[in-house]
Amino acid sequence: MSTYSEVLSQAQSLTPQEQQQLLEVLSTLLRDRATTQTQGSSQRLPRKNLKRWRGFLPKRVDALEFQLQLREEWDD
Repeated sequence: MSTYSEVLSQAQSLTPQEQQQLLEVLSTLLRDRATTQTQGSSQRLPRKNLKRWRGFLPKRVDALEFQLQLREEWDD
């Protein structure tokens, strides 16, 4: 497998037309990957109905602090 620097060096040796073609292909690959990941994550995780928890959950929770507190409880 080629390293990033090898691929970059090879891309720099291409003609401007070949570089443009490569850029278009890479853009399409990235766009397709982003679309696939977005669709996959939305299909795997159903939407949560957080309105039913209104009044139960505190209004502001520091996520890091909450995580550290949980870990301390697990260690006890």
